Amino acid sequence: MAQDEKRPSDAAEAGRRARFGRLPERVRLEDTVQVKPATVPDPARDAYDSHDWLVRTCL
Repeated sequence: MAQDEKRPSDAAEAGRRARFGRLPERVRLEDTVQVKPATVPDPARDAYDSHDWLVRTCL
């Protein structure tokens, strides 16, 4: 086999270098994090009376 048969064509090599020749842009850590509340505050949840079960059960 000749040396030229093993070597890929220059056009194919140039295409690969254009596509894969460098690493992608770096992504900053700040761009990968999204901060938002886990749940929406519910006013009815905070209005719970801890002794309510006693009133419902005993009366």
